[in-house]
Amino acid sequence: MADNIYVSKVDEVYLKVDCSDSGIERELAEYFTFYVPGYQFTPQYKSKLWDGKIRLYNRTNHSLYYGLTGYIAKFAKEREYPLYFGEDVLLTDNFSIEEAKEFIKTLNLKLEPRDYQIDAFVHAIRNRRLLCLSPTASGKSLIAYLICRYLLRHNKSGLILVPTTSLVEQLYSDFSNYSNDTDSNISRSNDDEFQIKAAVHKIYSGHEKNTDKPIVISTWQSLYKFPESYFSRFDFVIGDECHLYKAKSLTSIMTKLKRTKYRIGMTGTLDGTKTHRLVLEGLFGPVRKVVTTNQLIERKELSNFQIKCLVLKYNSESVKKVRNLAYIDEIKFLISHDARNRFIRNLALSLNENTLILFQFVEDHGKILHKLIEEKANERKVYFVYGKTETETREEIRSIMERESGSIVVASYGVFSTGINIRNLHNIIFASPSKSRVRNLQSIGRGLRTHDSKKVATLYDIADDLKSGKKMNYTYKHYMDRLAIYKDEKFPFKVYSIDLESST
Repeated sequence: MADNIYVSKVDEVYLKVDCSDSGIERELAEYFTFYVPGYQFTPQYKSKLWDGKIRLYNRTNHSLYYGLTGYIAKFAKEREYPLYFGEDVLLTDNFSIEEAKEFIKTLNLKLEPRDYQIDAFVHAIRNRRLLCLSPTASGKSLIAYLICRYLLRHNKSGLILVPTTSLVEQLYSDFSNYSNDTDSNISRSNDDEFQIKAAVHKIYSGHEKNTDKPIVISTWQSLYKFPESYFSRFDFVIGDECHLYKAKSLTSIMTKLKRTKYRIGMTGTLDGTKTHRLVLEGLFGPVRKVVTTNQLIERKELSNFQIKCLVLKYNSESVKKVRNLAYIDEIKFLISHDARNRFIRNLALSLNENTLILFQFVEDHGKILHKLIEEKANERKVYFVYGKTETETREEIRSIMERESGSIVVASYGVFSTGINIRNLHNIIFASPSKSRVRNLQSIGRGLRTHDSKKVATLYDIADDLKSGKKMNYTYKHYMDRLAIYKDEKFPFKVYSIDLESST
């Protein structure tokens, strides 16, 4: 019997992959098996309840995520196995750039979509599945709007998932602006076909979960426990900032969308691991890199950008204290270090334009920094934002910063590092050390949007040099990881060495 692979469609979530030989199936299963990064530190692995691997191919029912068709083709080609797809597996729609441009004209947009935004829009409609990799400030919300309007015109209903309540409000506001509409009972839209209040429903804590409006914008946290029947009406799904969703919650929602043909994921960053990418591609579709940050800066569509790495030097006594500490204890030492916190305060107050300070721990660091800065701020406005800050308050602070200069926002990474648009933001300070590629790039993106008052955006990356001989402390290693990211992304940076005792 020939060594063949047959791929058929189960639904919009899964494919069935039948191999003519059990040996081929074992190879296929191994091909789609990966160790999860950091598996060795998990309680399940330590207690021997899990081997640390994720298996994307299910040998029991021969299923694989639909979005991984390209990887099946690659597997078969590398091994020279004949591969056969069912006729309904690789369906695409005819949709040209010219058709897209003609459609866009009918929307009466206040701004002209950029070429890469049109390209992403066309690719999404043609292929139905897409993981759109496009950096912060590249206009992903406009891409989402074009997709929604096109599919809505073809009588499709859709679900847009975002990670935070702030992003629900922000995306709703963006859609309202694109449509020249307002959130009022009397529509002022020039387009009678689309009125924001009638077409779009928002869902997060305190909002009604059921609606007959054709477009729903919701946090994924609000819906992931809902039954499959709730999701049956959606023809398309758009996952914004999809790299942030918890794996189980994301798969819970996406695997319930069994009849949803159009599946578009959007992110500015992937964490660099194969498992992360393949799960997202499997649930949405193949990655398509739309544009890079450097390209946008060269096109003057993003602000010029610089990084100042401020390496704080500590005395020998501090080095001794930290030398044998565990990672979390080193972090506790740093965030409670009075001279370090006063240095961050003085740095923020020395900057005249709007400044965002990002921290990780609310009680042990964020509140301390906020109090220190408020005590010396005089007439300057200082805001504190964290997970429990009401969505309306966050939006009000964002709006104030767009209008005024000299404000300082002390905010948690989880709330203000992703998706929040503040064009009138000149400075970002990393107050807490982090090695996360996703968090760093997303945080940098907060300062890259252009504004009439801004010639250059500056990131102040605070690093802590507590090396003991050749032995690096944990957070200094993380700083080196960040430098590698900056080099990889071709971000310009300069390193400044600062004696912490004399600088405060």
